[in-house]
Amino acid sequence: MDVVREWIRAAPVAGAWPVRLDRGTSGGYTRRGDRVRDEKTVSPYDAPELYDLVFEGLDFDVAFWNRVARGAGGPVLEIGCGTGRILLRLVEAGFDAEGIDNSEAMIRRLRVKASERGLEVRASVADMRDFSLGCRFARAVCAFNSFAHCETTDDQVRALAAARRHLRPGGALVMHMSYPGPRYWSEPDGVPVLELEMVDPAGGRKVRLYDTRTKDPVAQLQRSVTEYRALEPDGRETLLHRGHTSQRWVYRFELELLFRAAGFARSEVFGGFERQPLTLPDEQMVAWAWTES
Repeated sequence: MDVVREWIRAAPVAGAWPVRLDRGTSGGYTRRGDRVRDEKTVSPYDAPELYDLVFEGLDFDVAFWNRVARGAGGPVLEIGCGTGRILLRLVEAGFDAEGIDNSEAMIRRLRVKASERGLEVRASVADMRDFSLGCRFARAVCAFNSFAHCETTDDQVRALAAARRHLRPGGALVMHMSYPGPRYWSEPDGVPVLELEMVDPAGGRKVRLYDTRTKDPVAQLQRSVTEYRALEPDGRETLLHRGHTSQRWVYRFELELLFRAAGFARSEVFGGFERQPLTLPDEQMVAWAWTES
């Protein structure tokens, strides 16, 4: 979405986690062990090193999540923690925080990064729609559109109910979602959009991230083909990784109903990280949902 692209463009690329990129891969398939998977089952999250190259330096929301953790008064769970962009910063800041993510590759990457930074981090491979950690938290956080990967109403309610079950009495789930305004839905489909061009610190090559979207405004669904391409010295682009993903966007009153259906006692929805009212399309939506005290 446009506002997210602006954040990414403004992110300090020099802060990206160094990675080494192979020259060229098969654009249509990826291999795991002896198995070959059809490209439509390949996810952008199967390439966590490339993901980090793009997103590790993104810090527009870090101060907010630090404030959430500081005010929690107890342990924090990040749902959809990925490679640890938020989680590792919380642990580095001294907060009692752990995370879950359904991508084994992303969790492996997180653990490597934690080890290299000398951090002890609790992170599990788990589906946000159905997980059980055997403990409860003062806060659960779901950052940077992670909840959008719940594509059906049933998935959404299950994920929210699972989060609620892991909260202490009076605890809160805090969620950040982009808000899809009219301009987003009117953008042309099927056109590769250059989201970002960055320099790989390890190899010196420029790496480009493209997103080709197909949108269904009635279903509130976006399907994407994401491609990482390396810009060679002769000007050619080499495909490094192609992945498929989808996101379902939600609106304010829909989200409030979802919180109720999942058993939360009350909720508030804001138009940004400073608790300002949600009044304009294309703003960022930050929602809080509390359990019974």
